Amino acid sequence: MYVWIWRHLPGPLAARLAQVLALVLVVAAVLLFVIFPWIEPHLPINQVTVHNK
Repeated sequence: MYVWIWRHLPGPLAARLAQVLALVLVVAAVLLFVIFPWIEPHLPINQVTVHNK
């Protein structure tokens, strides 16, 4: 998949590196601000049970 993306990016090496960096930042932002908040209520993170022995 990464090779496919790299081959389809236009421009010389410096432009491709800048585009890859921009793509990584966009994916990280979408994950942090859209996907993770949307899925957080469905995760059992806050359902912590402590048993005394």
